Amino acid sequence: MNDMIKTMLNHRSIRKWKDEKISDEILDTLFNVANRTSTSIGMQTASIIRITDKDKRAKIAEITTQNYVNEAPEFWVFIADHYRNNQILEEANAEKNYSHDVDRFFSGVTDAVLMAQNIANAIESLGMGFVFFGSILNNPEELVEILELPKYTMPVLGIGFGYPDQNPQIKPRMDYKKRVFENKYEIYDNYHEEFKEYDKEMNEYYDLRNKKNSVGPFTEQAVQKYSSQQKLRQKIFEVAKNQGYDL
Repeated sequence: MNDMIKTMLNHRSIRKWKDEKISDEILDTLFNVANRTSTSIGMQTASIIRITDKDKRAKIAEITTQNYVNEAPEFWVFIADHYRNNQILEEANAEKNYSHDVDRFFSGVTDAVLMAQNIANAIESLGMGFVFFGSILNNPEELVEILELPKYTMPVLGIGFGYPDQNPQIKPRMDYKKRVFENKYEIYDNYHEEFKEYDKEMNEYYDLRNKKNSVGPFTEQAVQKYSSQQKLRQKIFEVAKNQGYDL
């Protein structure tokens, strides 16, 4: 097993970092890693916005309800970006322009997520730690304003990272056989029964955000989390339409 695989299997989300600046050399390396990420049909439809402005950070922290947005040495937002290519078509007076149809929208989202995971792997390989922020989309409309995004762009995911100042437990994962199938989707008769052992594992896991209580069985978490909605997150497609996408 090589060092990269060991690092990936040892992944933990990090939410507390040392007060240590990341060098320009390392940042340049990470930007190059992002730039070399696989991309649908070579169109490179993802971009990064590095948030260094404290006021913008604070506003994003309010959206996420997670103060460590302010505390991360680096905080980036990954963007599905078709503005660039749309402008190329506009300048070329292209007879047809499908740069913002539903297919392009999802390819941009995929490009952004692939870029984020590529960066995440590089971050950990350099001895740093990160946490993803899906919560940037708690209020996508406000986030678009904060980031001053033009048409044909859409925020997808945030990441905060730096040198770790904590050492959390590795969060248990369900047996990969419950997620990896062959030739067809595997359906079980009773999912609570199938996840009984995993529920026990999760009940023994303590997240550093709540040291006094375990996170509880996975099946109970699923019921709790899928029984509620983030109301503003239901507007994601509406905001994407306002951004010019034909969804």
